[in-house]
Amino acid sequence: MNRRTPHLPSWLPIDPFILALVCAVALAALLPASGWAAGAASGCSTGAVALLFFLYGARLSTREALDGLRHWRLHLTVLACTFVVFPLLGLAAGRLVPFLLTPQLYHGLLFLCLVPSTIQSSIAFTSIARGNVPAAIVAGSFSSLAGIVVTPLLAAGLIGGGSVGFSADSVLKIVLQLLVPFLAGQLLRRWIGGFVQRRKKPLKIVDRGSILLVVYTAFSEGVVAGIWHQVTVVRLLELLAVEAVLLAVMLALTWQGARRLGFTRDDRIAIQFAGSKKSLAAGLPMASVLFGAQAGLAVLPLMLFHQMQLMVCAVIAKRRSRDPEARDPEQHTLLVGGSPRPAGRGKTTGATRTTRVAP
Repeated sequence: MNRRTPHLPSWLPIDPFILALVCAVALAALLPASGWAAGAASGCSTGAVALLFFLYGARLSTREALDGLRHWRLHLTVLACTFVVFPLLGLAAGRLVPFLLTPQLYHGLLFLCLVPSTIQSSIAFTSIARGNVPAAIVAGSFSSLAGIVVTPLLAAGLIGGGSVGFSADSVLKIVLQLLVPFLAGQLLRRWIGGFVQRRKKPLKIVDRGSILLVVYTAFSEGVVAGIWHQVTVVRLLELLAVEAVLLAVMLALTWQGARRLGFTRDDRIAIQFAGSKKSLAAGLPMASVLFGAQAGLAVLPLMLFHQMQLMVCAVIAKRRSRDPEARDPEQHTLLVGGSPRPAGRGKTTGATRTTRVAP
């Protein structure tokens, strides 16, 4: 008999992961990590993300990863959402100044529209929703690498306020934290791939645990910096409302737009989660260069949006996993070329094929 996963009572329609996120935020507000504890929390968060990519590298077949690289239509769609659609919506939000947003908060809102997409949470939610995980890995990585150059250039042109740039340390951090563990998992997959495939619970724990650590670490930094005392409650609520509309618009555009473009369900999931998110980890160091002493207040919109997107996407990913269309999470439909075909059919046409993750 299959064991059923315990759920909360039916009269409490709250996802357990959402409760965990709220608890992480509350813990950061009550007991923020500071001093040596902040360094330890940041180190644990970095280690969890590295472990996440190592496990994905061990689980993902090399051929499947290479097929994901060829899915250029999906990657261009994600990049267009991240660096074209988002900035246009951010510029349109300028009409809300000074009625709903102060100039400082608007600059922060515009800045969040310019930063690249997240990687770890996009992959984790795509995995939970049973979407195209290889495509999410490549799309998120492309977005982060492109953001190292594109985000400072867009910020300099749209926000101004001095010169902005990037350093080799940013590239090195991405390589060490994401690419190196993934390649290490690929190299060791021959020996540990089957072990990882048979034990999915540890991978799920790392998926969600890494998100919780990132949330706690980010909120702790904000609490210690005292940014919550630099804005009134009314302005904070107005900012939250504006960001809620922004997130809703992007979630709808990425899902419906991908449908109109003919992508499969698996690809639409990857596009929605990778194309509607913004990276706090990439945005914080860039904001410190762009805004200087005002970085604390300017990064507030990004911090709030980051938490909002995690909570909303956690609910969406959970619902997507229960869709009638959802297939075996170990199967992924990869579009190499031609017209997409719904997954789960016994035949393939054109260059579309269904592959199974090898044990």
